[in-house]
Amino acid sequence: MGLRKLDVTVLNGRPSRTQLYTSDPKIRGVRVGPLMIGGGAPVIVQSMCSTDTRDVRATVAQIHRLVEAGCELVRVAVPDEVASAALSDIVKEAGVPIVADIHFHYKRAIEAIEAGVAKVRLNPGNIGSRDRVKAVVDVAGAAGIPIRIGVNSGSMPDDILQRDGYIVTPEGMVEAALREVHLLEQEGFRDIIVSMKATETKVMVEANRLFRKKSDIPLHLGITEAGLEGYGTIKSAIGIGSLLLDGIGETIRVSLTAEPEEEIKVCWWILESTGVRRRSAELVACPTCGRIEIDLFELTAQVEKLLKGIDLPIKVAVMGCVVNGPGESRDADIGVVGGKGKGLILRKGQIVHTVPEEELLSMFKLELDKLVEEKRLEEVEEA
Repeated sequence: MGLRKLDVTVLNGRPSRTQLYTSDPKIRGVRVGPLMIGGGAPVIVQSMCSTDTRDVRATVAQIHRLVEAGCELVRVAVPDEVASAALSDIVKEAGVPIVADIHFHYKRAIEAIEAGVAKVRLNPGNIGSRDRVKAVVDVAGAAGIPIRIGVNSGSMPDDILQRDGYIVTPEGMVEAALREVHLLEQEGFRDIIVSMKATETKVMVEANRLFRKKSDIPLHLGITEAGLEGYGTIKSAIGIGSLLLDGIGETIRVSLTAEPEEEIKVCWWILESTGVRRRSAELVACPTCGRIEIDLFELTAQVEKLLKGIDLPIKVAVMGCVVNGPGESRDADIGVVGGKGKGLILRKGQIVHTVPEEELLSMFKLELDKLVEEKRLEEVEEA
């Protein structure tokens, strides 16, 4: 992935000030409403509503909360005709591209496209005859709507499971995905995204690595049924993060047993901790040890409060001793180092202030405000 400059763009009609790392430009680009997935575009954050799609008000309200949290693409379930009928109102009010989740009935896919969704998630093999697949493809192609093929470890094709002894394997998942891809491509349809999600982290990671060797189709990454927030966050970070560090993956969704807004928070943590995208200040802090002579917990908490609302990709270091602190904060834009009765303020590893401990936080705030103003001016000059 290549680094792009700080970019002040508009995503889904909202200003987005993020440092963007482009995805692999050799990967096929697929347009989803105003977004591009793959083709060198930034990795996109998405989630799925937990509301009943037939309840337009509740669904739109949750979509707005997701967007506020940083979601850029939202999927809704379309189980029946009533849900299909609600889609046009949801699309109009969402303020973000909507993906229709279709499982078995091809007419739901056609209705969703006619309602104005930006993408459809379905598996062609689940919706019946080739004529039905062609009917969906014809409508999607005419409207410029892409299709995501979703292979899930819980719903693998019976023949592949039987052959593999009813064990989900990376090879089996890739075979299932390519089988579905073939059904679309034989109809001349190429606006395809693929996901291969497993509950086993290793299976999911190996399946996506193997698929990337075989195809330039953009990949939607996720661990399915990751679980509750704590364990599920770690599981998702390992699986999705491993692939992102390999340069694999064009859009991500974290699946937690929690409110969808929590999934978005974790998505951004993964993107930021892997260096793939950054939309806010990064806070790094040293672990506690016997050398600490300052209340590091309190200092870090106070610095974190000062960083809230700063939508710039700056790096901030909080260190608890003067032994390793200056060196460990060298690559930070700004750092604060506590010592016995006094502390240091650093900019890019250079000491700019040495102050008594009681003045440390206030001096840090002054220097932080100065840094933010400098970054804002850089934006204006680059624009």
